[in-house]
Amino acid sequence: MSEPLPAEGVPPRVLRSETLLVLALSLGASAVSSLISFVGSLTRPGSLKEQAATLNGSYAPGRPWLDLSWQLFGIATALVPVLLVAHLLLREGAGMRAIGFDRTRPWPDLGRGTLVAAAIGGAGLAFYLAARASGFNLTVVPESLPEVWWKYPVLILSAVQNSVVEEVIVVGYLLRRLDGLGWSPVAALAASSVLRGSYHLYQGVGGFIGNVVMGVVFVLLYRRWGRVGPLVVAHALLDIVAFVGYGLLAGEVGWLPTV
Repeated sequence: MSEPLPAEGVPPRVLRSETLLVLALSLGASAVSSLISFVGSLTRPGSLKEQAATLNGSYAPGRPWLDLSWQLFGIATALVPVLLVAHLLLREGAGMRAIGFDRTRPWPDLGRGTLVAAAIGGAGLAFYLAARASGFNLTVVPESLPEVWWKYPVLILSAVQNSVVEEVIVVGYLLRRLDGLGWSPVAALAASSVLRGSYHLYQGVGGFIGNVVMGVVFVLLYRRWGRVGPLVVAHALLDIVAFVGYGLLAGEVGWLPTV
């Protein structure tokens, strides 16, 4: 039985509206927010590297159990657009297997994702340090949570949430919809990569460029493998190392910038 074509029989205007709505509820809105944040950082006194871009902060300082509730609520609600994508793909008759986010190939996904994370991790850190030193990037603070028992579990959950949302929506879903709308592979690659860079613009120009490059690599790998599973694994590992590593090393080593 052949796999259904992307949204077969659905008018292009409906596909465009659906895609814009999914992005407006998720990473498209994040891109606009990131742009506003970046413009705001340019208007503040001092260089970009003297300012901080905090990723995982505390919602209720001094109230750890309430803070934990807010952290889990934020992670859960951020995944709702992914559930919407799953619903839309299931309505086509394909489901999440159409973008390779299923349990049919767990070990190849894990292996490929680990190799991708290992290849990108060191280069990404070096690029960030160089961009910050050159004044093109804010100082990224991956976490500022209190020292409580749930700190690292929440950071790991946040990393997994980020990876699922980004790779499912900005790679698997978006490319499937752009393919269905007749976009060329090059145009779809550019759209996906620039979108990824845009919602990281709050980190500065370096964050934008670095994530555009990462987006290009991830799209090419997705086209080759036909699965977002390895990309989710790679992204999750990169974020886990960044979040947990910062929590353990901040203030302990001289090469890690802090504010």
